[in-house]
Amino acid sequence: MRQQAWHVLPWLDVAKVLEVHPGKGLSVKEVQRRLQEIGRNVLAAKKGIHPVFLFLGQFKDFMVLVLLAATVVSGLLGEIADAVTILTILIVNAILGFIQEFRAERSMESLRSLTAPEARVLREGLEQRIPAADLVPGDIVLLEAGDRIPADIRWIQAVNVQVEESALTGESHPVGKTIAPLLDELTPMADRRNMGYMGTSVVNGRGAGVVVATGMDTEMGVIAGMIQSVEEEETPLQKRLAELGKWLVLISVLVCVAVVVTGILRGEDFYKMFFTGVSLAVAAIPEGLPAIVTVALAVGVQRMVKRQAIIRKLPAVETLGCATVICSDKTGTLTQNEMTVRQIYSDGRKVTVSGQGYDPKGDFHGADPEKEKDPLHAGLVIAALCNNATLTKKGVKVAGLFRSKGNDAPWGIEGDPTEGAILVAAAKAGIWREVLERKQERIGELPFDSDRKRMSVVYQTKQGRRAYVKGAPDKIVQLCRQELTSEGVVELSSLRRQNIMRANDEMARHALRVLAVAEKPLAESEPLGEQIEQELTFVGLLGMIDPPRSSAVKAIKVCRRAGIKPVMITGDHRLTAEAVGHELGILRGNGGVISGEELERMSDRDLSERVRDVSVYARVTPKDKLRIVRAFKSRGQVVAMTGDGVNDAPAVKEADIGVAMGMTGTDVTKEASSMVLGDDNFATIVAAVEEGRGIYDNIRKFIRYLLSCNLGEVLTMFLATLVGLPLPLLPIQILWVNLVTDGLPAMALGVDGAEPEIMSRPPRVPGESIFARGLASKIGIRGTMIGLGTLFVFVAALFMGVNMLGARTMAFSTLVFSQLFHVFDCRSEERGIFEVGLFTNPYLVGAVLISTIMQLSVVYLPPLQAIFKTAALHSWQWILILCVAGGPSVLIGFVRLFKSSWQGKTSIAKG
Repeated sequence: MRQQAWHVLPWLDVAKVLEVHPGKGLSVKEVQRRLQEIGRNVLAAKKGIHPVFLFLGQFKDFMVLVLLAATVVSGLLGEIADAVTILTILIVNAILGFIQEFRAERSMESLRSLTAPEARVLREGLEQRIPAADLVPGDIVLLEAGDRIPADIRWIQAVNVQVEESALTGESHPVGKTIAPLLDELTPMADRRNMGYMGTSVVNGRGAGVVVATGMDTEMGVIAGMIQSVEEEETPLQKRLAELGKWLVLISVLVCVAVVVTGILRGEDFYKMFFTGVSLAVAAIPEGLPAIVTVALAVGVQRMVKRQAIIRKLPAVETLGCATVICSDKTGTLTQNEMTVRQIYSDGRKVTVSGQGYDPKGDFHGADPEKEKDPLHAGLVIAALCNNATLTKKGVKVAGLFRSKGNDAPWGIEGDPTEGAILVAAAKAGIWREVLERKQERIGELPFDSDRKRMSVVYQTKQGRRAYVKGAPDKIVQLCRQELTSEGVVELSSLRRQNIMRANDEMARHALRVLAVAEKPLAESEPLGEQIEQELTFVGLLGMIDPPRSSAVKAIKVCRRAGIKPVMITGDHRLTAEAVGHELGILRGNGGVISGEELERMSDRDLSERVRDVSVYARVTPKDKLRIVRAFKSRGQVVAMTGDGVNDAPAVKEADIGVAMGMTGTDVTKEASSMVLGDDNFATIVAAVEEGRGIYDNIRKFIRYLLSCNLGEVLTMFLATLVGLPLPLLPIQILWVNLVTDGLPAMALGVDGAEPEIMSRPPRVPGESIFARGLASKIGIRGTMIGLGTLFVFVAALFMGVNMLGARTMAFSTLVFSQLFHVFDCRSEERGIFEVGLFTNPYLVGAVLISTIMQLSVVYLPPLQAIFKTAALHSWQWILILCVAGGPSVLIGFVRLFKSSWQGKTSIAKG
């Protein structure tokens, strides 16, 4: 039944196909048979993972397995505190990973919660209320305003029915429904006015429909299936950390084996060398790295919450930072989601409507249509009367002056946003429907219909009956034979028709949605029907727009400066989408727009080639959005996708970073996303990009710090063993260095501030290594300097007659303070310590002070001296230690400061 084109069949034929009597419904016996054959009306959940296994799965990561081994080793070495620290880090990270994955599994639950729990049906001639899950194809469902449609239906009765379908089809206003069949089987879902879909809501009128699809066969079920079919993949950060972990383990194992083998060959004790090698392995693997990554991301999350961005998955912060494309829905994110009339055309002239009102040539005061002959005024009267919306203040309906005295409450609209915008435009001219209706009464209505594309009302006036009509300009103009002008009613000549349609096209090119208004006097005996809409008198055009957010325009400029491609994906028609794209700055020059119809004819390969040049996609479906995201990803782009409705959820989940709207977004989209915008503002995404870039920089900072320090430790031991020196460090001292320097200072780097020009550089290449842009050489050079410096102090101490205990203490302290000085170098890859400022990160200063106190305690407190095999040092020893440890940082800092100053002077001289 799913493949049947129900919208092209007359509703009686639909009933015949489904073998149901429209006036009686199905029998109980037939319902039971269909339930057994087709199944219940529920969205099938993808078989989830048991929470216990989900939690245990957090320990399958390669890096985590190595760290678990390191924990066991630390325990065997008697370093219980170190073992407990490592284990605690692993458990905390496992809990965080479990929470993230568990919440992602709830996406399907959220989608199911959108469906109606109960339904009102007609069975065996009786009206009854049943669980929506028990519906079957062929059931007759009764609906009225406020009901949520429980399954996909074909309307068989519709009395002024309007349905809010924005969450499913992208329509920004309620859609009027009809029972008439459509002609085209390929009619887009958004234009199937005789169909109703599961999860959408009836906002006006009453009607009945026959169920044509249930459960996973519904349109919502298809979307649910697409969400399930999207495979999760690792973020760039996760991939790089996995790569880093494997390399570190490989290198550390090779080096440690070399140290152990070399020592044994030189006659060292096997047991002693084994534990030395194990200690080096523990030191070589930065067990603090996962915790520091988590801290850096968590700090970014806290900053983003203050900027209205709520992060659901920690890695999303980093992923957004390397985004190269941002695909965004138009309504509410790039625009204000508030329809506003901007232009009115009548009698060959165009009037602009501002926030304050009009500047027309005619007189717009008063509201008596029998005295006012100006066509512009007459058009606003028609628009106000052919309208079912209401203006409110504090929820109270208001009729009177637009600026009512004594009531400063904000204005609101009850009903359709488009009709509300028209009412506001009329009210600015002093025209109020409630005032007009004191002299005339509505006696009939023909609701808006997608086939007719118009709405008509009939009023009884003192002069007789009068029909007022509004609708699509091309349809209305075809029905008109005359035009109202300032000179009176004249024949609607071909030239006048051309002028009207030219004005319509010009408005559309300026992103205006255009409605035409017309009227016709009726005979008292003329029946209410579509014949009243023939031979109308054209009165005017009203052009309205959902204005762009000013913040979005600025954010798009920042995106371009940052090397990010902004893309608008919308359900609007091509002409409107193109105009909005130009106004926002997303579209520059000609071209760059593709419609849903063009996408249908395009292969995935062709689309992949075109995405580079296209910035606006119009009149698209959920499947189109998914294809667009996949096309970008196939070209190696890191894609961010914003969305609010259920129709956006598959694409949001497929994107590298899914961004949901917090104010207007559906639960399913939020659950499928990685980040939620609290203010539904495109500019907030740009703030997230900035935070993401800064956080990735911070991750590089502490990777540079940790690895260069660990390399220095390994080289110290390896070179000493290689040249036949005594071991400069004991295993317990190696573990202490690892604990003191890898902890707080590295974490403090994770909260460092962003570089000043971070949003003026292009995004990172998605596939680049974490060691790209010279990071590997920086780590190698500084690690070598730390190792050689430590060995130099150790050898110099022995040469000057210092005993082995004192020499090892000096080497031990040199290694610690070399790393504490180096942490200030790691704050910037381009600037030195004096340019960045020593005290601009108070957390880092505090961390270094704590580490310094810890190291001095080990050197000078007798109980700790016994444990760590250290001795108190003299002042001359400290001078040597600090010169060797801090000399490189100070020297490099002065060189970079001089270089920066010289470049600045050269730039000024050239200027």
